Amino acid sequence: MNKVVHIITRLDMGGSAQNTSLTCRELIRKYEMVLVYGLSFESRMTEQEKESVDRGIKESVEKCVRVIATPSLIRRISPLQDLKALFSLWRLFIRERPFIVHTHTSKAGILGRLAAKLAGVPIIIHTPHGHVFYGHFGPLVSKCFLFTERVMARITDQMVALTQTEKNDYVALSVFSPEKVATIHSGVDVDRFMNVQVNIAEKKRMLGLNSKGLLVGTVGWLLPIKGPMHLLKAMPYVWENHPETSLIFVGKGDLEKGLKEEARRMGVSDKVIFLGWRDDIPEIMETIDVFVLPSLNEGMGRVLVEAMAAGKPVVASRVGGILDLVKEGQNGFLAEPGDEKGLAIAIKKLLEDKKMRDEMGKRGREMAQGFSVEKMIEKIDVLYESLLHY
Repeated sequence: MNKVVHIITRLDMGGSAQNTSLTCRELIRKYEMVLVYGLSFESRMTEQEKESVDRGIKESVEKCVRVIATPSLIRRISPLQDLKALFSLWRLFIRERPFIVHTHTSKAGILGRLAAKLAGVPIIIHTPHGHVFYGHFGPLVSKCFLFTERVMARITDQMVALTQTEKNDYVALSVFSPEKVATIHSGVDVDRFMNVQVNIAEKKRMLGLNSKGLLVGTVGWLLPIKGPMHLLKAMPYVWENHPETSLIFVGKGDLEKGLKEEARRMGVSDKVIFLGWRDDIPEIMETIDVFVLPSLNEGMGRVLVEAMAAGKPVVASRVGGILDLVKEGQNGFLAEPGDEKGLAIAIKKLLEDKKMRDEMGKRGREMAQGFSVEKMIEKIDVLYESLLHY
């Protein structure tokens, strides 16, 4: 078996971590898989989140994936820890002698690729899981990241973009040439979100939701780049006509406290529910009438596929990889990033038309089939084979 080492900074509840773990578990039958990760100190996970992550690690180990924790591999910039991580990874590659090193996300991508090059690893692949060239930082920092990626591209055999839009950005910004970028959508366990059996009224009661009104919801990190504050500030335009509608945020992040304070300031704390990270996302998704992803930048937005698989119409920002998933007027509506009135108009359209919600939900469920785990694994396997036999 050819040995493949995957490297990621954090194993947490985020899409990039889930996607990486899935890849290792599903390809273990064909490749010797090693998963290297940092200890995710910065994620500030709750005990429930940690338990969920630990279950995922245990499942990987049970499927014979070798899982190796590297404490020095942290997300923030730290010269001392970064040098330790670089040396640890280099020493690991010298010992393990993998044919392929596949890095994920920005920090692990830089250190992992550099260590792999120094160790003489034959094939180096990188999946950014969305870039940080705009929306995340100011112009100067964004330019620094762009320059760094252009340098790292010289030692990268292949990059994996999650969407065609992401690939276009990398090519347009002269980071990679088109032939060095493969487009492989993030795989989603769509079956887990289809035909979920749940008593919606009872589930709403358990979650503390208004059983009479409709429900607008979002799932993901509560971070500025995900745009949750824009969604909250869009809702007063919705509540003007739909006062019984509730809003739920599923997830955690740096903006959680600020969002709760803003909801109190607006006098709508009774209409806004914060659920934190949950293990019952498929059941929660069944209670949602309109799913919203208001990101300012997005590599793909795999949670949109989950909502689509659950048969929910979606409203999202017209940005990044979202354009690969949401087709205007077919399975949902798009608004400009940060456009709170635009979000509200789209949400109201759906709240006021059940037939439209049902039709868009049905189309979304059909479209979600194209983003299954099986299709992702098949494409990654083809990529590995092509590079191994190049």
